Amino acid sequence: MVTASVTGLFRTILIIVGAFVLLRFIGQLMNAKRNVDEERDLNDRQRKFESERKKSSENLGKTKILKSSESAEDVDFEEVE
Repeated sequence: MVTASVTGLFRTILIIVGAFVLLRFIGQLMNAKRNVDEERDLNDRQRKFESERKKSSENLGKTKILKSSESAEDVDFEEVE
């Protein structure tokens, strides 16, 4: 027969409560880290967007001719009745 003592019961309850508190604390830390990483990613995307917007506004109205090494072929069109 197993007898439970008051101190053993109190210690077990304290360990269970401590485990829940520790898990909750770790969960909050992981949530904070995820939020920081998400904010950093958002800032990077915003910075890239602003730099692309600046480049496009600098080249607004300019014409760019690209030369390619491939030769273009003429295509004949026929009317279909």
